[in-house]
Amino acid sequence: MIGEKATYFLSDLHLGAPYMKDTRENELRIVAFLESIKKDADTIYLLGDILDYWYEYKYVVPRGYVRFFGKLAELADSGVNIIWLKGNHDIWIFDYLPNELGIEVIDGSIVEDIYGKKFFLSHGDGVGTLEPSFKFIRSLFRNKFCQWAFSGIHPRWTVPFAYSWSAHSRKEGESRGVPDESLLRNIREFVKDYKRSHPEIDYYVFGHIHVLSREEIESGCEMIVLGEWIRTFSYARFSLESGLELLKWK
Repeated sequence: MIGEKATYFLSDLHLGAPYMKDTRENELRIVAFLESIKKDADTIYLLGDILDYWYEYKYVVPRGYVRFFGKLAELADSGVNIIWLKGNHDIWIFDYLPNELGIEVIDGSIVEDIYGKKFFLSHGDGVGTLEPSFKFIRSLFRNKFCQWAFSGIHPRWTVPFAYSWSAHSRKEGESRGVPDESLLRNIREFVKDYKRSHPEIDYYVFGHIHVLSREEIESGCEMIVLGEWIRTFSYARFSLESGLELLKWK
């Protein structure tokens, strides 16, 4: 409806990913989407892996993403609340993006009251039962000493390495048929377990596993997986008038 305020959720943009045919085209697509929602957006939740790789050094930041960052800053300056939940690809956001763009960056899951409904929001990589290898890597990447040590390596080595890792991981995942049912089942089991002690939650919203999914956990409680912006270009929109909608950007 014209004039209604809405909250938007999107994840897994993977800006800059080396396996995309045209990274500039993908950035322009996302900027166009953000431009299209600026009149009714009250809050925008970015649920992780927005950037395929990002590491902030003390005095410099990686090149690129100028149009995307500029659009986020424009929206934030106009009064739109923007909350960015770190994923497993963009965990090394420190103080530059929050200060420069005027957005809030959170590492972990949060529970939000949105228009009278309770939302559990998470990228999804840290919930449920994690494989030992992934759990180790996840803790390693968040270790302060390891982050300090990594920052001492020249970007001419770290950036190509990170993008090579990302491309290999993507290729390996596709060869296994990922996203597969086991990843979805893991999040589903987490939701069911969490719901027992938190019956007030109405919606659970995740990214991470690159599927577009919506299912009822029990009456009045739904689990949403947002998909991605590599092929699906999907997002969720929530308003008092229209409720929660899963949509695709054309």
